Amino acid sequence: MNTVPRILVVDDQEKNRRLMEALLASRGYEVLLAEGGEQGLAMALDRGPDLILLDVLMPDLDGYSVCTRLRREAGMQAVPIVMVTSLDAKEDRVRGLDAGADDFITKPVVKEELWARVRSLLRVKELYDKAQAQKAELAAWSQTLEYRVAEKVMEVEHLSLLKRFFSPALAERLVATGNGEILRSHRREITVLFADLRGFSAYAERVDAMALMSMLREFHRAMGKLVFQYEGTLERFTGDGFMVFFNDPDPQDDHSLRAVKLALAMREAAGPLQARWQALGGPAGLGIGLSRGEATVGPIGFEGRLDYAAIGTVTNRASRLCAAALPGEILACDTTARAVAQDVMFGATRWLDLRGLGTGQAAHPVLDLVSA
Repeated sequence: MNTVPRILVVDDQEKNRRLMEALLASRGYEVLLAEGGEQGLAMALDRGPDLILLDVLMPDLDGYSVCTRLRREAGMQAVPIVMVTSLDAKEDRVRGLDAGADDFITKPVVKEELWARVRSLLRVKELYDKAQAQKAELAAWSQTLEYRVAEKVMEVEHLSLLKRFFSPALAERLVATGNGEILRSHRREITVLFADLRGFSAYAERVDAMALMSMLREFHRAMGKLVFQYEGTLERFTGDGFMVFFNDPDPQDDHSLRAVKLALAMREAAGPLQARWQALGGPAGLGIGLSRGEATVGPIGFEGRLDYAAIGTVTNRASRLCAAALPGEILACDTTARAVAQDVMFGATRWLDLRGLGTGQAAHPVLDLVSA
């Protein structure tokens, strides 16, 4: 509704138009005047009045026709239309109502009746406009809510995906900072930890499935907790083994030292488990390999099943060192050992032939951290 209610008067008689204009203007309304049906129809569609006073008998287009055509227009269906007529027959009023009129005023016009009917119908129009505005506002809020819900669902799905690869804290940080793009493939120097249980395959062949899976769940639970504690990226579990790497996606200046600390914590945590397993003829212990170097890092797989993987010689070296490690032993490559030399105590260097990597490869047994 307009700030100042706008009323359109449609009448082919000038004296009638001027009378209506004077009466309505005296009440503060904005008044538009049309000299006939065609002009009234055009002005109604162009100027958007809040109420229309429409003469019935006009030579070019009568009030019934104007009313019928206006009601076909989407913007005119709620605009009050009052037919001003000298006709008083019941059939004429029924015809007007059928055409879409809301009320009638009989000529000659009584000003008090005119003002009262105009006020009443404008109140109805104002309430209708408020309802429409509230409806539009509700639709806008609904759309905003729908967008926000969809956005939140995407965020939860994204977070769920990230939590498959990273610690919950890191996954939430990546989502909060919008750094999901870091999942694109890239090159980076990392430190890789490979670990698996010695003698597991033989044990798996002779133990029942329930006992085997129970043992693995206990093992994975203890090791997974430590991976998250030291903020490593868990690439995958491989039955009795797993691969973790550091310095991606979050840069870590001390990534080799973190890997060593994780390896030591795993060896310690595996001790009590190993004692129980061996009492049941289980694995002899945990072997761990550490390697530092450049790798290609990013998601691999297909839609519905992705791993965040590191690919390169550095991962192969960690795997070979793990395979060469004795139960309870941690073997670090030369590059890793040099990076943590000030903080870690090593045993005597072993020289190994690592499949696919050549002969005489240095392997440094990790003993413990240097005391502060």
